[in-house]
Amino acid sequence: MCWLLMLLWALPAAVQMALRPNCFWRRPFQEQKDYYRPGELIIGGNLPLSISVVVSIPHERPGDWDSYSLPVHKNYQHILALTFAIQEINKDPRLLPNITLGFRIYEENEYASMTQDVSLSLLSSRGKVFPNYKCDTQDNLLSVLGGLNSRTSYQMATTFGNFKISQIDPQYHYQNAAIVQLLLYFQWNWIGIIVQKSDSSDHFIQIFKTTLAHNDICIQFVKQILSQISIFIVVPRNLVDVLFTILNSDAQVVMISGDSNVLQSLIISLYIYEEENHATSGKVWILTTQWEFSAIGYHYDWVKLKSLHGALSFTVHTNPVPGFKNYLSALNPHEPHGDIFLPEWWEVVFDCEILKAGLASPAGRRVCTGQENLDTLPASVFDGKMTGFSYSVYNAAYSVAHALHAAYTLESKQAMKKGRKKPHLHLSVKPWQMHAFLRNVLFNNTAGDEVSFSETGMKFSGFDILNWIIFVNKTILRQKVGWVDLEASSAEDFGIDPDVIVWAKQKKPFSRCVKHCLPGQARKVAEGKHSCCYGCIFCTEGTISNQTDAAQCIPCPEDQHPSKNHVLCIPKTMNFLSYEDTLGFVLVCLVLVFSLFTILVLAAFIKHCNTPIVKANNRNLTYILLVSLLLCFLCSFLFVGQPRNLTCLLRQTAFGIVFSIAISSVLAKTLTVVVAFMATKPGNRARKLLGKQLIVVLACPLVQTTLCASWLAISPPFSNLDFHSVKGEIVMECNEGSTNMFYAVLGYMGFLSLISFMVAFLARKLPDSFNEAKFITFSMLVFCSVWVSFLPTYLSTKGKSMVAVEIFSILASTAGLLSCIFLPKCYVIVLRPDLNNRSHLMGKVKSKSKKTYSQIYTG
Repeated sequence: MCWLLMLLWALPAAVQMALRPNCFWRRPFQEQKDYYRPGELIIGGNLPLSISVVVSIPHERPGDWDSYSLPVHKNYQHILALTFAIQEINKDPRLLPNITLGFRIYEENEYASMTQDVSLSLLSSRGKVFPNYKCDTQDNLLSVLGGLNSRTSYQMATTFGNFKISQIDPQYHYQNAAIVQLLLYFQWNWIGIIVQKSDSSDHFIQIFKTTLAHNDICIQFVKQILSQISIFIVVPRNLVDVLFTILNSDAQVVMISGDSNVLQSLIISLYIYEEENHATSGKVWILTTQWEFSAIGYHYDWVKLKSLHGALSFTVHTNPVPGFKNYLSALNPHEPHGDIFLPEWWEVVFDCEILKAGLASPAGRRVCTGQENLDTLPASVFDGKMTGFSYSVYNAAYSVAHALHAAYTLESKQAMKKGRKKPHLHLSVKPWQMHAFLRNVLFNNTAGDEVSFSETGMKFSGFDILNWIIFVNKTILRQKVGWVDLEASSAEDFGIDPDVIVWAKQKKPFSRCVKHCLPGQARKVAEGKHSCCYGCIFCTEGTISNQTDAAQCIPCPEDQHPSKNHVLCIPKTMNFLSYEDTLGFVLVCLVLVFSLFTILVLAAFIKHCNTPIVKANNRNLTYILLVSLLLCFLCSFLFVGQPRNLTCLLRQTAFGIVFSIAISSVLAKTLTVVVAFMATKPGNRARKLLGKQLIVVLACPLVQTTLCASWLAISPPFSNLDFHSVKGEIVMECNEGSTNMFYAVLGYMGFLSLISFMVAFLARKLPDSFNEAKFITFSMLVFCSVWVSFLPTYLSTKGKSMVAVEIFSILASTAGLLSCIFLPKCYVIVLRPDLNNRSHLMGKVKSKSKKTYSQIYTG
């Protein structure tokens, strides 16, 4: 019984020992080689040093492949950039005081299982694979820098996301805007796209298509290719369709987006096709920032890259990093300080062998001394300056340090407020807290560039545009020909020197669906056609296009009109009847001549006021009529010259009132003739009306004055600019205000004229010697004819022509009254004074009426 109780008492302890988690991993696991440096907090890295190669051997069984890794020597710089950054951070006492950062760097592998193993290794203590379990107080993983391969980065993110570990990958989507600027500069709107097939490729294509469409750039074809196949001796079937599409397309520009293997697969396949068919595609390849491809072809004589000749690529803009050159010069393969990659890399790039202690020199191999100079290596093998991706790795490491500094500063302030001691940095900051601080990182790195983050990742200061030149000796020159700065102002965000670019076909390619629409034309897309395959139409009246391939013609401002070829807007000329115009000058001369003639007639009548012919024509009415006719002529000056508000108020109203006085005077003279002859009849009371004709002269214009006053009070005329009536001109006119009042004034004058005409017509058969009715009838006929013709002509003209029509109507009607009524009398007064006597005037009147006529006309 005792031993049973002892067993039950010991059971909980045994169960506890059995359930205690140990630092081990149960599934088969292949530990990868890593470059390790201890620290209180660890930055992990999974960086590419090589690319996987799958070679197809011809004449072998289908599916017979050979796979191996091909080193890319320049990629070793990514590791050096990270280690150099960590070294500088640890030396800076202000950035992370009392804390040492360490790192664990693995070589990126193409295989998904290996990527998962690397990720789990980073999450575990070194040598003890148990993810997310803390076996010691050191080597706490803080953040991870992703690889160059987007597929690998995605696989890493799937693992690290579950543990809320921040992963910093290069964000290349910013280059989409840079590519668009390049296409717009060269006016390429018809392109092809090759994309690496991945989980996110469809999303990328959709986003990029939207960006291109927003800038009127069209895609002729989009092809997705797999990335697991890299180098071939024969073109594989899955690339045949891609090659056929590329070679048979009329798009001369093709953009490739994806990992290095994608470009490698396509270019090598294209090379094989070109060699077999003795042809060249002549396409311009636009390569994105992921490519570090210049080492390919350095090792294999049959792998030629002449298809890349003339290509344009983007790389992250970099500035020289102080101290990096000295850091490289201190590298020694005999003292790698834990860098497991350095000796192997050194042996390959310098073609020598690093001997271990006690071993003899191998036959035929040069021994590495460790004093080899990195500056002697070709740029395609190793570049002493940080490349774009290495620069991103360097900035990413510093970003983690600055985010850690911000987190520690915040927690220290909070601890001081609560009266606690400052926390230990490596114990207080958790990896999941880094996300918020990374988003707010903003600092200037040691090279002077600003580093910051957006919602989608780390921003770049800009991109350099490189031109790939492939020489016959298999060397590659990537020459900088331009730059893109997405953070700069619109005037400074892009620059390129097209004269230094070497093209595949020695001249800039034409990559458009159709030729350009010239200035003065606009694009028009036919129904069912692609938006870039448009036709050209000429700009319509009033519109222009001042650039090639204008989306639409734009209207000119109101005060301007298109040039003859519709390429620019030019100021409209001012249209008004000026004194300098020929038409205006002629009309003014006519006004002066008629006015002078009227003055002479008035002077003649005044001088011969006591002669029988003047007395017989009622001197008072004659004077009023001549003065009103003179004023009618002078009213024409109100219509000439630039219209102003005052002249607009006066021109129609003054003319209407003055002309009403003239017509009223004519009507009064006609009524005088009628009344005079009616008074000769015995017992007729018309004699009482003699001498009261001035009432007509006063009453009739009073009605017109009332109409004009109402017009000015209700809706007065005003000066106006008419931009549309006359092509290419701005009509300066007087807007009549109320059109109804304008026609009422004209209608009243027509009414008076019609009454005068009817009265004169009825009195036309009275005795000739005393009768003016015949002359008045003819003058009224002329007057009515002129104004009846005036209305349709006035309404059908615009601008100064309309004003000239009205002036001509005034002059013609006034001159008709003047000439028809007064020319016969002036003839007698001036040229035939012998007829200007009483006996002549009474000669044809019957004797019984002579006394009556004499009393009426001569008093």
